[in-house]
Formats: sequence, structure tokens, C-alpha cells
Amino acid sequence: MADNVVRMKPFRIDVPQADLDDLRDRLHRTRWARPLPGAGWRRGVPVDYLRELAAYWADEFSWREQEAKLNAFPQFTTEIDGQSIHFVHARSPEPHALPLIMTHSWPNSVAEFLEVIGPLTDPRAHGLDPATAFHVVAPSLPGFGFSPFPEQFPEPADESFPRQFPEPLPEPADERPWDIARVARTWAELMSRLGYARYGAHGNDAGALVTPQLAALDSDHVIGSHITAGLGIPTGDPAELDGATGEELAELKEATGWMEGGSGYGPYLAARPQTLGHGMTDSPVAQLAYLVERFKEFDGWPGEKPDVAEPIAHDLLLTNASVYWLTATGASSSWLYYEGAAGMPIDQDAVPTGVSHGGPRIFRRIAERRNRVVHWGGHTSPSHMVAMAAPDSLVTDLRAFFALVDRSLK
Repeated sequence: MADNVVRMKPFRIDVPQADLDDLRDRLHRTRWARPLPGAGWRRGVPVDYLRELAAYWADEFSWREQEAKLNAFPQFTTEIDGQSIHFVHARSPEPHALPLIMTHSWPNSVAEFLEVIGPLTDPRAHGLDPATAFHVVAPSLPGFGFSPFPEQFPEPADESFPRQFPEPLPEPADERPWDIARVARTWAELMSRLGYARYGAHGNDAGALVTPQLAALDSDHVIGSHITAGLGIPTGDPAELDGATGEELAELKEATGWMEGGSGYGPYLAARPQTLGHGMTDSPVAQLAYLVERFKEFDGWPGEKPDVAEPIAHDLLLTNASVYWLTATGASSSWLYYEGAAGMPIDQDAVPTGVSHGGPRIFRRIAERRNRVVHWGGHTSPSHMVAMAAPDSLVTDLRAFFALVDRSLK
């Protein structure tokens, strides 16, 4: 156990002021594109929308306030499989708390969980029943945020936030691809190092790929796999829709309609991620535009309804954008696509499965063919980034699922 303790380094985010000044200067000196013909968002992020958001980022957004919110949670780094892994480790004051590893989405960061860690770890302080509490472990995916690939940052002597100009050119961690299975093995090792022999797992988007993979790989220790969505989406096999009612088919069409069309970012990232990476690493506005478009596209709302409120507060969105910019990981985060890791969650029946925002009933019926689904929350969210847009519903569902799983194991 002593060796495990030695391998964990305390980590605190402390961005040099020079980096924040550089960001502000670059935002002020942005060379803006002219609006293209055509209405709204159909040709991409509108210039006026992006200019307004970038101005807020430069002159009103406070990184120091968001940095303090992140630093309110204990953070550490450890090296696993040649890769430095950053993680939040927020322990509950409740002695019976269940360890829970939470994997963030793409393109996101541990900032995704800022609104849910408190209620999960200390439900008593948030007016919730303390009978269900969690020790939260929230790692940064390799190549994302504070888990940069080796040589993206020099190692500072004082172990402060490792971002200085100029820095070495980014290099991959090694020749082996960072596929989802490798991440799952890394997470299993992380939980073992932390001394957790029994734990739950949760994920959204990219995290929803890692979580069931982790459950299948480490089923001797994972007691339940909880994801926001992704299971039960029809694959094209006609047998999946056998017995579907007209009402179910209508629900299915409505639920999957937003997936049609889109910007085609997936195939491009799978083929040429480095090309976009140059712009995202050199221009904060290029990176911001890319992130904003992904969030809008994932929400199934193309941004053409001005009467609909933004589902995610600008400060939270810009915290995520700042993490990407300040760590220069916009490009390296695209490994999910280049390594063929993007897709749908795997099916597994090694441990019980819970889904919080899973969509229509037919999705559950399809998912139950190859998964031990014991809970289907039926919640809705205005955004695919559920923990940011609907944190209360996610907290409620995590508590309900793992209370159910705990009872079934006793």
C-alpha cells in the first residue's frame, strides 16, 4: 500500500498569468471570417454568435474563479502504462460511501462533473438522504486536459501547473493506440491503486464507451455499470424491431431523427485529425467554434431557435474550452476517432446495467437482449452533456441505480 501512495502525486491547477494574458491577447486579435450566405447555423457557427461568446471569454469570464472551483476537489496524478493520468479524488464524509469512477465525455473534461461531485459525495450537505453517498474518482481521459500525452508539457520542478511557452511539440504516448479497452484497463489499475476492491462506474458519451468495457474487464470488482445513454440504439438488424408497436416506431423515428445529416466531423477526425489540430492549438477561437458546434450538434438543436435557452451556462462551457486551450489538448483528444474508438457502448451482462437518459422504451427492449438492465431512468436533458445541463437528474438516477444494486448484492 505504501508503494501505491508514493505513486500518487498531489496536483493543483495553477495556470501562469502569462498564459491567461496570452489567451486574452489572442482573442482580442482574432481575424474574423465574413458571414457566408445562408441563414442561421446551417453553414456552421454564426460569426455574430461566436464574436459575442469570444468577447465574453476575453473580458468577463473569470478563469481564476473556475480554477478555484476545480481546485476545491482534491486532485492527483499517477503514471499508468506509460501515461500520466490526472484524476479528481473526492472522498465522502459518509463512512459507508461507495467508490464511483466517473468518465467524462468528448469533447469535454473533468469540468463536466463540477455540479454533481458535491451532491454525490456529501448528500447530507445538499439536503439528500446520506444513505447513498459516493467516493468520486473522476479521471481525465488520456490526451485530454490534465492528462496530456508525454512531452506535451515539460515536467516543472515545483509540480505546479505544467504549462510554459515554448513547449516541446506533442508526441503520442507510444506506438500502441489508446483504444477504449486500454483506457478501461488503466481505470481498473487506478481503482486498484486507490485500494478500492468494490466500486461502481459511470460514463457519458466517450465515458459511456469506457464504462461497460470496464465492467466487462473488471467484473470481479465493478458492481454496476451506469451510463446516460447509448444502449439499445438499433443497429439495422430487423430482428431488433420484432414486435414493435406503431407508437414505439414513431418514438424511435423522433429519437433518432436528429442523428441524420450533421457536419460529418466523425469521418474527418477518423481520417485527418492533425489538420484540425493545428488551428485548435494556435487559435482559441478556432477551438471554441469547434467545441460550440459539437455541443449544439449533439443536443439535436442546430441553434436556429432563438427562443430556446442555452442548455449549458456560458461559464461552464468556457471552463471546458479553457481547459482544452490551456493544456493544448484539442488535437490529442481526437484519438477517439482516429483510433477507431468512437461508436456505441459495448453490450455486457457481467454486471447490472443502469441507464439514466436512454430514450424511448424500444431502446430498453433492444438493450435487454444483451445486457442485464435493472434500471432505466427515463430522464430527459436539454443537452447531451447531461451533468452540465441537468445535474439534478443525473444525481437522482445514480443514487437510485446504485442503491438498487447495493440491495441486490446484500
